[in-house]
Amino acid sequence: MDCIFCKIATGEIPSKFLYEDENVVAFADLHPQAPVHVLIIPRKHIQSLNHLSDAEMPLLNHMVKAAQQVAKDKGIYDRGYKLVINTGKEGGQVIQHFHLHLLGGRNLDG
Repeated sequence: MDCIFCKIATGEIPSKFLYEDENVVAFADLHPQAPVHVLIIPRKHIQSLNHLSDAEMPLLNHMVKAAQQVAKDKGIYDRGYKLVINTGKEGGQVIQHFHLHLLGGRNLDG
């Protein structure tokens, strides 16, 4: 498989993880849209939110919990942040590997 996020998750492409456990990793976005822009991805390849099975739904909860921890670590937990899931081409999904965007560090109102 030629998935850049899979290669990051396995360490084939080196990256500084801001969070990691057996199920997910988090790292800074290369093209940040906010002062804090972190991607949270499952280690397992899942193409998009639309490909998340019922049995895999707890992974979404786990990813949100990881995002909360990163928000705390980055000092934006109490200030506020945004979680975004882009799904499919028209939804803005560029990398075909399910992921959350954690954005914060400035006012994201509109």
